[in-house]
Amino acid sequence: MSYRIEGATGTWEIVVGLEVHAQVISHAKLFSGASATYGGEPNMHVSLIDAGFPGMLPVINAECVAQAVRTGLGLNATIHLESRFDRKNYFYADLPQGYQISQFAHPIVGEGKVLVELSDGTEREIGITRLHLEQDAGKSLHDQDPTRSFIDLNRAGVALMEIVSEPDIRSPEEAGAYLRKLRQILRYIGTCDGNMEEGSMRADVNVSVRKAGEPFRTRCEIKNVNSIRFVMQSIEVEAQRQVEIWEAGGTVDQETRLFDHARGETRSLRSKEDAHDYRYFPDPDLLPLVIEREWVDALRAALPELPEAKRSRLEAQYGVSRYESGVLAAEQTVADFYEQVAKASDPKLAVNWMLGDFFAALNRTGKSIEESPVNASGLSELLALIKDSTINGKIAKEVLEDMFETGESASAIVERKGLRQVTDTGAIESAIRDILAANADKLAEYKSGKDKLFGFFVGQTMKAMKGKGNPALVNELLGKILAE
Repeated sequence: MSYRIEGATGTWEIVVGLEVHAQVISHAKLFSGASATYGGEPNMHVSLIDAGFPGMLPVINAECVAQAVRTGLGLNATIHLESRFDRKNYFYADLPQGYQISQFAHPIVGEGKVLVELSDGTEREIGITRLHLEQDAGKSLHDQDPTRSFIDLNRAGVALMEIVSEPDIRSPEEAGAYLRKLRQILRYIGTCDGNMEEGSMRADVNVSVRKAGEPFRTRCEIKNVNSIRFVMQSIEVEAQRQVEIWEAGGTVDQETRLFDHARGETRSLRSKEDAHDYRYFPDPDLLPLVIEREWVDALRAALPELPEAKRSRLEAQYGVSRYESGVLAAEQTVADFYEQVAKASDPKLAVNWMLGDFFAALNRTGKSIEESPVNASGLSELLALIKDSTINGKIAKEVLEDMFETGESASAIVERKGLRQVTDTGAIESAIRDILAANADKLAEYKSGKDKLFGFFVGQTMKAMKGKGNPALVNELLGKILAE
């Protein structure tokens, strides 16, 4: 779905490519044994290698390599059996070695693709150029002292995957869909938690504009955007800025910019560096990384079911709609929860309740599905009580609220509050006749052809029975009595 900007000289198209930095889930850093755990006291997870001490030699973390390969497989990408680490040289206070160990000319993962679904139901394929491994830098803290900055090296040396897309993205919506899908795949595989608030996934956004049919024009890179919403906003803002420059007869300079979401603008940070500015060269302390095809095949065989495959299976196995499968498969924990409930009860009833009242209760209480006081077996028990007519749907909503508040089982709440549905035809018939006797005028109107009053009698009967009457039986018996 192309995003067009109407300018004074005509229609402009945006062109976007994303470089996503995803922090690898691993116990240790990429080239040292220091902990890769997020947080902790400043400079507590730092080895001599991370601190840049002379003579310290890096040693590759095999699990980080495996995580990169798993991610490449999840992106339908080419896995390179031989890759190489290079030194990317630049000076910054939080980079104690004076260079970053990265992969430039020979990445571990090559071309791949991600299929995204847009709000109108259309699908777009976004190409992946490459995925390479590299070290993260430390963190500069500028708000601890009025005159000095401090450096925390806990993050220095943590393994990152840089996932570079092709310039295939044509709208802010596509960029958002791509990031959500990429994060979903990483979480399913277990290679990155995708937590953008903690910085474990962040994006550099490359934006340019052009007239239809033109070659690419100069692009600008917006650095370190840490939310999907801000990525989408930054694209709109930067594209509009570039259109205004071109239409005024100016030239867009290739540069790195920052997005200020509070002001809704991008600001120049520095001129865009090319590869030669970093003086890349092969790291002399690291041999080329060589992996075996059999090892890659073993990692492929051990991959979990990926989102698209899961959606197709949920639709085929449980009869859920395309929309429903998208919601259920958005998070692996949600899909697993649904399958447990669906297998123990009616699949359609399960999806209706999960996407309706159950999710509403989670939102109301501010809990994730992992924190839910009602687990899959608890929801299954509630649905079983509906299925066997112990309670009706209206009563079940009340019971679910109680389950969230008290943690009690559905059966216990039904017994404690005396909520069992009345299925005794004699009791229901008696209640109906009492209602008809108390509303003789309405009964006369009904008999004279005012059929809509049928619903009134049903409502009054259910109210008299405190909602416990079986709705199907109430409707059936009411119809017979009115026909007498």
